[in-house]
Amino acid sequence: MAREACNEEFQNLAKAYEQDVTESLKKYQVLKDLDLFVLDNSIRESTVGQLRGHTIENKWKVYDEVKKCGFKHTIVASFNHSTRVDDVFIKQLADRGEDRAGLWAFSEITDAIKKKVPDTERIPVGLRKMKEAGLYNVIFEIDLGDSTYDFDRFTTKEMCALLKKWVDWVFENLSTEAKVFVSFRDLPDAMPTDSERVFEVTDFLCKLPLFGLMFEEPRGQSLPEECGTWAKHIRKVMDANNFNGHLLVHVHEKFGYCDVVALQVLMDGANGIWASVIKEGAAMGNAPSIITILNLIRMGNKRVLKKFNCTYLRKAAINMTRVTTGVDPHIKQPVYGARALDFVYDLNPEEFDFADFFRGTSSYSNNHPFISENGPNKNEDFTIERANLMKEVMLEDLRANRKEEYMSKCGLAVLFDRSGGKLTDEIRDEIANDPMKTPHGQNLLKEIRERWDEWDLKDKVQGDNLLDYDSFYNGFMAPYFACYRCNDTKKALQALDMDIDNSVDWSEFCVFLKWAMKQYPKTIHTADDLLEVAFPKRLIPCMRDEMLVKK
Repeated sequence: MAREACNEEFQNLAKAYEQDVTESLKKYQVLKDLDLFVLDNSIRESTVGQLRGHTIENKWKVYDEVKKCGFKHTIVASFNHSTRVDDVFIKQLADRGEDRAGLWAFSEITDAIKKKVPDTERIPVGLRKMKEAGLYNVIFEIDLGDSTYDFDRFTTKEMCALLKKWVDWVFENLSTEAKVFVSFRDLPDAMPTDSERVFEVTDFLCKLPLFGLMFEEPRGQSLPEECGTWAKHIRKVMDANNFNGHLLVHVHEKFGYCDVVALQVLMDGANGIWASVIKEGAAMGNAPSIITILNLIRMGNKRVLKKFNCTYLRKAAINMTRVTTGVDPHIKQPVYGARALDFVYDLNPEEFDFADFFRGTSSYSNNHPFISENGPNKNEDFTIERANLMKEVMLEDLRANRKEEYMSKCGLAVLFDRSGGKLTDEIRDEIANDPMKTPHGQNLLKEIRERWDEWDLKDKVQGDNLLDYDSFYNGFMAPYFACYRCNDTKKALQALDMDIDNSVDWSEFCVFLKWAMKQYPKTIHTADDLLEVAFPKRLIPCMRDEMLVKK
């Protein structure tokens, strides 16, 4: 009886759980149905806070990547009184005949503030420079908290009048086809104590011919529900005025909330984002559009798949990061870091297939030498049993106080070889074609290749990426094997001869050279150091294994 009562208790608890989780997940339906608007900010955001700013060439590269993503609206400039790179870039955009209908620039609503009261007469420099450049889509940035303006001396009504003045000016002086956003820059400061001022200004703006409203969380300190509530109530004011314009959000990082905040705001009232494709940006970065869009796709959103070139986003993000920082994204950066695809191959078929979605679009080489761009290679030796043996070798290394990496192509391939697997021509070529990441490694490989080419001149056939056993022995093996004609030496050479053609292929040799650079980068300073590591630590053990097999 007690057992039956216990089972009934758990059954009731399970039913309550199912009801709770179903109710909790209902809010995500909004993301599935959302027609997302993206105002791309990659050109501006990605350069903020970097050690090196964007050159003209950098801006063009980022701009071209944005276009490949399929984004139609792009922020291209933020003007001030000095001549910035933006000024030159905008002129080049015009000279190249770029369609200005989707190009946007920021402008302040005043040229000067004195004693917390704005100058309401002089045309802001952003508007003046936009007129000179022929741009006409404007983002007015305003502050509604008490830190910028004294609203006892400069009232909310005067703020509204100033906004109307410059909106009218845009349509009269820039273009009748102009589009205007107004961005609330300081909501985290204004909403806790002056929310009525925000709603009053919002109500006024909804009566103007605006394209939409925007707000940002500039410090990454506000909680998701807090920002979502801002969007919810701003949207209420918009709906009350039958205002059909967009409501966009931009979120900065600090405590790890930024992507969650962006999604929460979209669930609670916003219909779009203004963001960079990549995380790089002011302070600790922003909520990148690639993460937001991928989460919408995960929720089943089909609209973004039709609207944007989503399969290119990962490659664009990698390229933009390289342009901006000079290096690859952090390896554990979600979606576009090198490790982002590590665990995708064990997903159930009915789940969102991350690897399939991005297959063939990555700017990284696949980290798995047994998996091609089209899925697993047909290597009959790569089995569950072999994988278990590979795991045992890894554990033996750790027990022997040998700390090595097995995630790179060459690291995994050598582990496979050490576990009794046979490195095929396909695996060898895959690793050989995978470039060294560091200039130091590239230079050492180049130096060894030059030695290789010198010995190649002695072969009967030259320039074929092959060295006869004799040339390879004299050029590289002699310090480690005393006698070329010895039977053991010949067997050892066969360990490198994967395709059994009585010669050593450069790509075969490269597997071990790259492995050495990956495993011992701090101890390898010269080409001789590289050989001193590659032969004793990997090539000779590999040759020894081959000799044992041949006996």
